[in-house]
Amino acid sequence: MATVFMFPGQGSQSVGMGAELFERYPDLVAEADASLGYSIRELCLENPDGKLNSTDYTQPALYIVDVLSFQAKVEDEDIKPDFVIGHSLGEYAALYASGAFDFTTGLKLVQKRGALMSAASGGGMAAILGMDGDAVTTALSELGADSIDVANFNSPRQTVISGLKADIETFAPQLMEKGAKKVVILKVSGAFHSRYMKPAADEFEAFLNAFSFSSLKIPCIANCSAEPYTDESIASNLIRQIYSSVRWIETIMGLREQGAETFIEVGPGSVLKGLLRQIQ
Repeated sequence: MATVFMFPGQGSQSVGMGAELFERYPDLVAEADASLGYSIRELCLENPDGKLNSTDYTQPALYIVDVLSFQAKVEDEDIKPDFVIGHSLGEYAALYASGAFDFTTGLKLVQKRGALMSAASGGGMAAILGMDGDAVTTALSELGADSIDVANFNSPRQTVISGLKADIETFAPQLMEKGAKKVVILKVSGAFHSRYMKPAADEFEAFLNAFSFSSLKIPCIANCSAEPYTDESIASNLIRQIYSSVRWIETIMGLREQGAETFIEVGPGSVLKGLLRQIQ
């Protein structure tokens, strides 16, 4: 019976997250503060100027809390996962857990990723509830919305679309006429996980050239392909991940086919547990 650790991404942040973990791991917190140039404890617990919900701050904060949650889980329960996965930003914590890089290297990557994604303006996203990815894709085609991409295949009942802000605001509500139970325009500045993030991915590729990665000790499944990372594909997958769909349904189904029965969400919130229940 295989065990999977799932690490949440953007959207799972909340004020107060990590409080007990910051107390428990002062050395890692000090390492994080030195790398970031600000206090991660203050950001997560006090949320000055509402920064915790700004992409360039959200992503480092979630990475840190995800990693510290992993450390605590392993120490407290003496448990080692057979597979690790992470939803979008959460994939960095999964790669840390698998041994691809150390804590500070991962944080530097996430801080750069968050800055690049935060700088991408003019985009929008919407969650389409009650429709699977295929139905959404077909509906977008029928509406002539070829400028919109499917960003997240989250569950058979939740699909996220991404594109230019004006296009999302025009076409997303029309999906109600195509069978969606609810459409929620997301509070984001960029068209994440879409073709519009390719310039950010290209910049990230140049940044990644300065880094090298270690061999993976635990299999990690990539968002962009729903296939396992190889030691050679770490950089290329992280670049692709920025502008590719998050293939979460395929990831979960593929792991179940390999005998995974226990899925444990490691990090703040319970978003991934909710999606797991919807994937049959």
